[in-house]
Parts: sequence; structure tokens; C-alpha cells
Amino acid sequence: MTQFTKTGHLLLAVSIASMIGVADASDHGGSVYPIGAETVLPGMMPGPWGTILVEFNDFYQANSLAGPTGLNQVPGFHLRVGAVALKVIHNWGVHVLGGELISSLGVPALYEHLNAPFGRAQKSGLGNPDLSVADVAYAKGSWHWWYGLEAYAPGAQYNKNDLLNVGQHNFATAVDGAFTYFPHFGRSELSSKLQYIVNFTNPATQYRSGGEFVWEYAAMQRIAKNLAVGVNGDYYQQLTDDRQNGLLVSDARARSVMIGPEFRYHLGRATLILKYQKETLAENKTSGNAFWLQVGLPLGHRE
Repeated sequence: MTQFTKTGHLLLAVSIASMIGVADASDHGGSVYPIGAETVLPGMMPGPWGTILVEFNDFYQANSLAGPTGLNQVPGFHLRVGAVALKVIHNWGVHVLGGELISSLGVPALYEHLNAPFGRAQKSGLGNPDLSVADVAYAKGSWHWWYGLEAYAPGAQYNKNDLLNVGQHNFATAVDGAFTYFPHFGRSELSSKLQYIVNFTNPATQYRSGGEFVWEYAAMQRIAKNLAVGVNGDYYQQLTDDRQNGLLVSDARARSVMIGPEFRYHLGRATLILKYQKETLAENKTSGNAFWLQVGLPLGHRE
């Protein structure tokens, strides 16, 4: 597929990423995964029989739709997305492979508004649910880590003829893992989450997005008893080509880098997080800014 055709494909339907609506990669410029969400203690899991409820609030704005060379393809392009998502993480207290069995479920709700020379649109609805049945988590001294397999379902509403869609209309799986390390007697933190996403074909368009590599990270320093500050971000790279009707789509691989400050405050048992991410080096996707407010709350723990 030529560069012109790929750009036209992006303009025909801007599908926004699942949980928090950041438009990243692949089919119509979107991904099933909310890239940039998991920068807060990603290696930490609840203790045996414990449950954590996490709420994600995000506002994403983009005034650029980058092409294969990284240049804006559409002057006057404006995308605004507001999103709220809930994720529940549970430790079953079952020992597996020397670790503990963890399951999680995340469900996003989004509102999107697009204003561009080729048209205007707005839409709201549920994005791509995220289910992990069997992650395995470990903790040893200052190190916490886990690995597992994620499954993503299609968004609740999709019309291939609409200018704007909430979520992607395909199933996907991901091999992923994360770690969190607390050096300097717990005053500092280094964290990363890595995953590789394998997309399946969108049955409405016969479009199959390429494989996606995602690295999310955070480096934090505690400056007061309950307050930590630092930097967060992500690196996204599509590693394999898209295909439509089984044919290769050239010049379609997406890429982006995001970075910004993160603030974390512990209020009783709850954790409040405020963070910002500036997107740069984008190719074949939107390029913008993300503002986040996240809340983590332990719901129960039994020794």
C-alpha cells in the first residue's frame, strides 16, 4: 500500500486506544492497549488474598496526525479524548512456579471529539476490556516482579464507515511482565513494564495490525514521608507490518516516545497519582499530550 493510501486509511476512521483513549499504532492509528497507563509501581501486586482497585482518569489531546516521516499529514487536525477506567487486581493466595497467582480485569469508558478538515465527529462508549487470568507474581527484598499473558476484547461499538470509533474491533493477546525495585532503603524507585501485543484480524475491515512492543517506565524519589516525585514515560514501536485482506501494508509501522513528570501521594491506604506525558517522535499515529489522575485503593488483605 502506498503512503497516500495509508494516510487516507488513517483519515477515514480514527480509532482511539482502548482503556484511556490515547491513539497509538496500527489499525486506523489505534491500539487495544492504553499505552502510558502502567507507570505507577507496575511490578507491585497485592499480597495473598488481597485486592486492589485502580481508577484511571485521562485527558488526551492531539493536534497532529503524523505520517511515515513523522510530519503532520493533516493541518487543522484536533482530537480530544476523555476517559475513565476501572481495573481490579486480585491475589488468589495460590502458589504457582514459586510465585503467587494473580488475576485482573480492566474496563474503559471514553468520550472522543474529532475536528478536522475532512469532518467532525464525537462518540462515547466502552473501549477494549483487558483480562488477565493467570499472572505469576514474586517479591524478594527490594524487588517485586511478575509475568503473564493478557487478553484484549473488541470495543463495544464499531462501525467501519464512521469517522470515529471507540476502541479497536479486534481481539489481541500480549505477553507481558513488570518489575519494581526500591533502592536506598525504599527511598527511591525504578520500575518498568514490558509487553509484546499480537493483534488478530478486524472482521469488519479484514485489517490486521502488526505486533506492538511497549516499554513503560518510572523513576521516583521520595522527598517527604508520603510524597514521591519523578519521571515517567513510554517507548512504543510497531515491530511487524500491517496486513489487509492478507496483503502487506507498507509504510504503516507506528512509533512514539512519551515522557513527563509524575507525582505520587499516599493518603492513608489510598495512593493518588498525577502525571503528564508529552508525545514525540511519532510516526503513523497521532501526536499529543496526556494528563492523568490515578487512584489506587487496597480493598482487602488477609495473612
